[in-house]
Amino acid sequence: MSSVFKIYLVFLVFSSLSTQAQTDPNIFEKFESKFYTIDGYQINVEVLGEGDPIFFLPGGPGNSHDYMQGAFGHYHKTNTVVFFDWLGRGKSDNANDVSEYSVDNDVDLIEKLRQLLKLDKISLVGHSYGTVPAQAYAIKYKDHVKNMVLINGFHSGAMWQANCDSYNHYAKTHFPEKWQVVDSLRSLGYLSSQEPLKTVYGNFPTKYIYYHNTKLQSKAPKTKHRGWAGDVYTTIIGKDGDFDVSGSMINQDYRQQLKYIKAKTLVIAGRYDGVSTPEFAVQYKLFMPQAQFEMFEQSGHNPYLEEPEKFYTVFDNFMNIK
Repeated sequence: MSSVFKIYLVFLVFSSLSTQAQTDPNIFEKFESKFYTIDGYQINVEVLGEGDPIFFLPGGPGNSHDYMQGAFGHYHKTNTVVFFDWLGRGKSDNANDVSEYSVDNDVDLIEKLRQLLKLDKISLVGHSYGTVPAQAYAIKYKDHVKNMVLINGFHSGAMWQANCDSYNHYAKTHFPEKWQVVDSLRSLGYLSSQEPLKTVYGNFPTKYIYYHNTKLQSKAPKTKHRGWAGDVYTTIIGKDGDFDVSGSMINQDYRQQLKYIKAKTLVIAGRYDGVSTPEFAVQYKLFMPQAQFEMFEQSGHNPYLEEPEKFYTVFDNFMNIK
């Protein structure tokens, strides 16, 4: 849900193969871009490995695929892993009109890629915003999804709005000096996507947004790349999306349909997540009782970084990866 994914992280070497793989400094070099023409646009797709296919869906909406590749690219040793950039993000083309950026179009792109790659059933691993098209796809194309992992996600536009409200209340009560500036700019009519409010709002400590351990950040390629597309975010979430969620996100609501999803599902949450807060994340237990729910007690929005040993053990067991 943000552009903070910038700097390469060197993990400690753990005993398990999965956590060791996270230290691979050359993980990005193992993948090669292939561009597919879809609806007249060049879409970047990077596929590697053999075995059951897994699609990895990054957050934002606005992030490129690379931070997910840094965290999950090593699964090419056991599976066919599929990383791609949605329209307007990463190496993929920009849309001719920003109105083409939407949750529904992101869902449709998953299906078009599944068909182009000639795959039958796929597994979906979504993080943050990536959980939104993952759920929508699993509802719409239920017979084509084997497993689904929802990492610190959102079951509805209402949840996205509630989490914005929760974070803003925390920011206001814990950083009143900074919030005075926010209030002043908003009283002048500035939206969260406009400068200088955009920068002021973005300078709140990330500990209370993304990381419980603020020393951690995701891997990123050494080569120049577009890691964030702000126009996509403001179109899907809204021009004032940090305060008033609009765009196509506000119309998403999967709560009544989650119990009918056929895919085996794992829901992951972080106790200190300031983006997908536990107050709303635990609602998955009610709306999707058939899913496995795991709370990571020492994590914020990125448990695969903060508790990697536990995360990859849970992930591997769920996905039956040996």
